[in-house]
Amino acid sequence: LAAAEELSQEGVECEVIDPLTLLPLDTETLWASLRKTGRLVIVHEDTLTGGWGAEVAARAVEECLYSLDAPVRRVAAHDVPLPFAPVLEQAGVPSVERIKAAIREVAGAA
Repeated sequence: LAAAEELSQEGVECEVIDPLTLLPLDTETLWASLRKTGRLVIVHEDTLTGGWGAEVAARAVEECLYSLDAPVRRVAAHDVPLPFAPVLEQAGVPSVERIKAAIREVAGAA
């Protein structure tokens, strides 16, 4: 939400969807947004490789490929074991800056 707020001040508007459950996944809401915006950035704290965002990305491409105006981007934790120390943990999970960079990239505002 912080990234979306900061980007709106730059003129980049975002729809933020926070699924309440992953199973069942509310694909109807997700695909409606994707078809409207032509873009999809998936943010989650799971690892990039094998994380649930990869499943959402795969389904999005299967269902909405021709609605996409830019590649699907995933912003996730780094593919390493999550550290116990809070400072290191914060370095591993998606930051507002990483999220904003991904959104700018798919929005063509990079």
